[in-house]
Amino acid sequence: MTDRLRTDLLDRLRAGFILLLVLAASFALAATASAKPPTDEDCLACHSEAAGKGKQPPKKALSASVHGDAGLSCTDCHADLAKIKELPHGAKVKPVSCSSCHDGMAEKHPFHPMMAADAEAIACQECHGAHDVRKPSDPAAPVSAANVSKVCVSCHETEVKLYAESAHGLAAAGNVKEAPACLTCHRTRVTSAADGAPAATEKQAQEKLCLSCHLDSPDVRARVAPSAGFIAKYEKSVHGQALLAGNEKAANCVDCHGAHTVRKKTAAGAGSSALDIEKICARCHGKVEATFARSAHGKALAKGVREAPTCTTCHGEHGILKHNDPNSPVAAANVSQKVCTPCHSSLRLSEKFGIESDRFSTFEQSFHGLAVKGGIVNVANCASCHGSHDILPSSDPASRISPKNLVATCGKCHPGAGARFASGKIHVDASSKAQEPLLWWIGFIYAGLIVGTIGGMFGHNLLDFVRKSKRHLALRRGEIEEEPAPHRLYVRMTLEERLQHGALALSFIVLVFTGFQLRFPDSWWAGGFRDVVGSVVNYRSLVHRIAAVVMTLASIYHLYYIVFTVRGRQLVKDLWFRLKDARDLVEMLRYNLGLTPVKPKLDRFSYIEKAEYWALIWGTIVMAGTGGAMWLDNHFMNVFGKLGYDVARSIHYYEAILATLAIIVWHFYFVIFNPDSYPLNTAFWTGKLSHREMEEEHPLELERILEAEEHERAKAEEAVEKTKHGPKT
Repeated sequence: MTDRLRTDLLDRLRAGFILLLVLAASFALAATASAKPPTDEDCLACHSEAAGKGKQPPKKALSASVHGDAGLSCTDCHADLAKIKELPHGAKVKPVSCSSCHDGMAEKHPFHPMMAADAEAIACQECHGAHDVRKPSDPAAPVSAANVSKVCVSCHETEVKLYAESAHGLAAAGNVKEAPACLTCHRTRVTSAADGAPAATEKQAQEKLCLSCHLDSPDVRARVAPSAGFIAKYEKSVHGQALLAGNEKAANCVDCHGAHTVRKKTAAGAGSSALDIEKICARCHGKVEATFARSAHGKALAKGVREAPTCTTCHGEHGILKHNDPNSPVAAANVSQKVCTPCHSSLRLSEKFGIESDRFSTFEQSFHGLAVKGGIVNVANCASCHGSHDILPSSDPASRISPKNLVATCGKCHPGAGARFASGKIHVDASSKAQEPLLWWIGFIYAGLIVGTIGGMFGHNLLDFVRKSKRHLALRRGEIEEEPAPHRLYVRMTLEERLQHGALALSFIVLVFTGFQLRFPDSWWAGGFRDVVGSVVNYRSLVHRIAAVVMTLASIYHLYYIVFTVRGRQLVKDLWFRLKDARDLVEMLRYNLGLTPVKPKLDRFSYIEKAEYWALIWGTIVMAGTGGAMWLDNHFMNVFGKLGYDVARSIHYYEAILATLAIIVWHFYFVIFNPDSYPLNTAFWTGKLSHREMEEEHPLELERILEAEEHERAKAEEAVEKTKHGPKT
């Protein structure tokens, strides 16, 4: 082989070796490069928007996501990409485990209870998205308040549909800022499955959740007012208190309003009609609902009568209280006025349904109605007779007020009530001549007596007051002089007579106060008295009857006094009317009118005192008789019926007015307001009158006393003279 050939062969071998080295280096470099994790550019070379690989084009989504903002790469989530030796990878990439970074998801997502057992049971991507994960505060995030329902619907279609039609859903659709979305309620532990809590705790959590907006949020309260005020009452209601005490059967917000179906009352198909409310309450109060359904109200409600009452009409809504709570509308003291009256006093409803509109007004004027208004609870109200949930018309044989059941109904409070007890009208309008002519005439006659008698007394006393006031003014001015009177007192009333007067006066005042307290319960003084004494007002009837007994006993003793004692018999003789009394009345009127300068001389008892005494006798007899009839109502009504009781009650009432006004206008004037006696005639206490008082009020009696004394002095002087000079011979 030649050198040239040898050299050429060596050059070729050297070049091939170098080529092999280059190839080996290239392969080594390629192997080294494929062992490194792919970059985002490597991934996006295939998973780009143009390539359209995967469910979403990730490039644009990732750049706007929370992960893109944080600078995370594909391999930070897809960790198994680091094990891929060549691209494009043939094997399917494993699902991403978000818990590698986001631990404690079960605690953060209590609305998915299954996550407590298996954090991967619900793929995070199903709600949050894959490459386009955004913060919940981002309006574009699928889990934002505006969009989260669209995510939840994929699994909870029925619930989301109901929510969309609810008040909450409609508010959210209307871009109301405070409108709750799915997570507003469900991000908290409101299910027992979430934390194993008992049912009562779960319901308490639901209640607090609702109140967190409807009570604690000023924005929500402003939008839903005034309902927010009712919600605040829930915690004090019978339901709220029971729930607070751990009663798992107690109704909370969800039990009545629903969870996803919350709607306004005015919304179409809201389920808040009267009939719907009845069914809602029946979930817990089934027996009551069954009774109510058979009642007049329940039947009307079932027929679609819009004005028919339902549960909340009487009991209220959020602030429902026990029937024995004094603040409850169905409490004994409130049910008639607050529950029954709004409907049964309505002229519109009475005309539409043909019911009487005066039932409450007539009840209010009855003894029962007046007692209820006065704060007495142990007395019949509307429900006592008509029932509560079982109200039926009187024509129904099952009604409590049907003719065959009425006696038994009355007998619950009036033992021994017979057939005549319940005869006559129950709701009596004494002001209607057509309905109750007898009661109307009693009122008419007494009205004339009161106006005429009290008017005459007032006119008489007014003239007397003017005349005496002028005289006292002239005395102070020195225009006239008054002769000095002896400083002497004369017995007017003995101790026994003063005790009779005291018992009579005290019992009369108590009777007036307690009697008119019943008749005028809304008066300022009666209301003020109730505010001071509180429950003591329930003893009003007892105090009234005790005073009546005292007055009756005092009257009986006075009868004994005027019959069996000398002074008492003389008292009656002196109090008997004579023709002189009529002349004194005329002359006193002429004197007070200035028609004569001579004042008539009055005797021991003037026409004024005689009129008062005999009026008192008459009034005592009438008041005792009618009062006794009302006291013994069971026996009295069994004989005279309901009309007899109403007659006795009317006379008792009108006579009380007449007697009270007479005492005030007549008696109180002469012992208090009379210028000659002001500020008080103390004879009722001391039993004595001064010489001046005797001169002014009883001059004839004073003359007789002085004449008798003069006669006794003359006799005494004659006896002394006989003693000095001895008997005449």
